[in-house]
Amino acid sequence: MSKKLINTDSGLYTDMYEIAMAQAYFKHDSYNIPACFDYFFRKLPYEGGYVVFCGLGELLPIIENLHFNKEEIDWLFKEGFDIKFLEWLEAFKFKGTIRSMQEGEIAFPLEPLLQVEGGLAEVQLIETILLNYLNFQSLIATKAARMRYVAGGRHLSEFGLRRAQGLGGISASRAAIAGGFDSTSNVYAAKMYHIKAVGTMAHSFIQSEENELTAFRKFAEAHPENCTLLVDTYNTLKSGIPNAIIVAKEMIQKGQALLAIRLDSGDLAYLSKKTREMLDEARLEKVQIVVSNQLDEHLIKSLLDQKAPIDIFGVGTSLATGQPDAALDGVYKLSEVNGKPKIKLSENIQKVTLPGVKQVYRYKDESGNFIADAIGLAKDEIPQKMIHPYDIEKSMKLDSANAIPLLNKVMANGQSLLHNYEPKDVAAYSKTRLQLLPDEHKRFNNPHIYKVGISEPLHQLRNDLRKKYQV
Repeated sequence: MSKKLINTDSGLYTDMYEIAMAQAYFKHDSYNIPACFDYFFRKLPYEGGYVVFCGLGELLPIIENLHFNKEEIDWLFKEGFDIKFLEWLEAFKFKGTIRSMQEGEIAFPLEPLLQVEGGLAEVQLIETILLNYLNFQSLIATKAARMRYVAGGRHLSEFGLRRAQGLGGISASRAAIAGGFDSTSNVYAAKMYHIKAVGTMAHSFIQSEENELTAFRKFAEAHPENCTLLVDTYNTLKSGIPNAIIVAKEMIQKGQALLAIRLDSGDLAYLSKKTREMLDEARLEKVQIVVSNQLDEHLIKSLLDQKAPIDIFGVGTSLATGQPDAALDGVYKLSEVNGKPKIKLSENIQKVTLPGVKQVYRYKDESGNFIADAIGLAKDEIPQKMIHPYDIEKSMKLDSANAIPLLNKVMANGQSLLHNYEPKDVAAYSKTRLQLLPDEHKRFNNPHIYKVGISEPLHQLRNDLRKKYQV
């Protein structure tokens, strides 16, 4: 009997050590002790200057409904888990609090993007699924935002499902839209997330007919309102474009219009220029040019620097798989237990965690542009000075009047406080935030490092705990 591939509300959508720790907490009666975890990352992907925070809209409903059904409990029993613990697990429902940056926010290394508070076992149990959704979608949304930055107002369409890692292709489509893309070829994601679905044709459709012109005519007849012809199956300039022109003129005679032609191979800058010339000479100025074939932000930038007359970019593999970075290195670290701040030490100062329940403040200049973020303890006043996280010789004075807290409550008592999870709304918010980030942080080559620091009380607390636990 076939089974549904994945149930994202399943408590088994986790790593075994999360359940193993939860049982240990339960057996020692510490499972309900109040605790706080931070979600943050240490390294920017793509050698870039920022990350677009994404995935929250899918994560919250999953946490809200997370549970263990009887079949799953029976399986865990066979795996050796304690019956009393499994009774607790069968009744499990997340009842904690989550504070988070708004989905689509521009984020930087070290600062908490999200904090989870609740009983020690419940906040531990959601770690894996939280990291799974936020790391991947933030990686893809950031890649998409970089392409949107260089593409300007040109249409960007996500074509990556066939090259994505399994069902990750569904979330990749959502994250692409959140990062600024306009449409997707992924029909499932288009329906699920209310995204514009687009599609052209494959070479196989043309190869299936006796000749290219016949294939074009049949496709145009089947799709008179939304016809894009793939012109590089045989010879783009000698065959594909001339045949597309013939069909376009035949469509005009019927009161129809060819929407676009698509280039999927060869020198895209050269071919798009020659194609535009040929279409314009045929009085087909409104026919658009779509290009695909291993595109990424660097190739899009190169094509536009060469003044290639491209209207639509179809991006697949590099976007849906987050190339060349395989993952965002987001982590989920304990920062407080039972009111006591906690720290993880390392020989590498950059891996020493920040203790306590914190708030992130963003500071703006007179024009409203972002200039710095400061991480402070939530119980303290807004920082008026921040210290470099790793170099105490560097500090910066701050104007607290120009600071805005970024972490706000999005879940209380296990219930989401958000009601709109549309990726297009995430994209709209992210666009406004990116406009406030100076261009030197958005460039591809050696982007300027955005200033992130810690408050003096947080700096002191970290030092005190380092001395306490160092052997």
